Amino acid sequence: MSDEQPPAPGRLTSFQQTRREFARRDYEKARTEDLAQMEEAALILLVERLRNRLGDVLELVDEVSAASAPPPPPSGGTDTTGRGGHQYGV
Repeated sequence: MSDEQPPAPGRLTSFQQTRREFARRDYEKARTEDLAQMEEAALILLVERLRNRLGDVLELVDEVSAASAPPPPPSGGTDTTGRGGHQYGV
C-alpha cells in the first residue's frame, strides 16, 4: 500500500508517471532496434517485454479512468426512470 496522496484530477501519481516512463523507454528502445539483425531469443524477449508493458499501460489507463469517472448513481429506492417509478412504463 502506498502513502502517496491522490493526485489532482488529470494528474498522475509519481508511481503512475514512473510506469508510463518505463513503457515509453521500452517502446523507444524497441523502435531503434534493428529487428532483422536480432537473434530469435532476443526477439522473443523483446516481444514479451512489450507485451508486459502493454498490459501495465492498459491497467494504468483503467486506474486513471476509474479515478476520473463520476460516481455511480445511488441504488435502491431512487426513481431514475423518469416515469414515476415504473421501469417499463406500465
